[in-house]
Amino acid sequence: MTTATALAIDIPEITAAERALRLQSASAAWSDRIDANRNSSKLTYRTTGIGEGSVATRVRSGKHEFVIDEPAPLAGDDVAPSPVEYALGALIGCQTVVYRLYADALGIQVDDIKVIAEGDLDAARLLGKDPSVRAGFSDIRLRVEISGPETIERYEELRVAVDANCPVYDLFKNPTPVAVSVAKV
Repeated sequence: MTTATALAIDIPEITAAERALRLQSASAAWSDRIDANRNSSKLTYRTTGIGEGSVATRVRSGKHEFVIDEPAPLAGDDVAPSPVEYALGALIGCQTVVYRLYADALGIQVDDIKVIAEGDLDAARLLGKDPSVRAGFSDIRLRVEISGPETIERYEELRVAVDANCPVYDLFKNPTPVAVSVAKV
């Protein structure tokens, strides 16, 4: 059995002023790059996964590696979060980034942010019991908890901007074309 090694990742502490400077600097650099060459905003991401153990996958994305697994009731070794948990995590991560980005752009102070995601999934389709239910989430709920001095109306203004501009939120909210090919190697 292959198991994942737990990685301790230290996220550097940063002040609000340092965060604002980094966000403004990155935003200005991207803005200049896009103004100079409109196609420079078009990015392609590549991630590779290799099956290991019972149903686990070792995923490589750039210089980063992580493991995806399933709990024992779904034939996994439960050594890592499941694919749908990572999907919710990706949504949370993107929301956090875009909240920070747009808070800075709109001049809305956000001291701390916490995002909680819940998704409802009916496994009957996955297990071949009911083809009439959706294979994926039937409903996702996000709760964004923000602390700071602004009014709830300002934070709602921020939410509207985030909903309109968050790439992973868009993946969940709108159909995205997916092409699949199988190759024998």
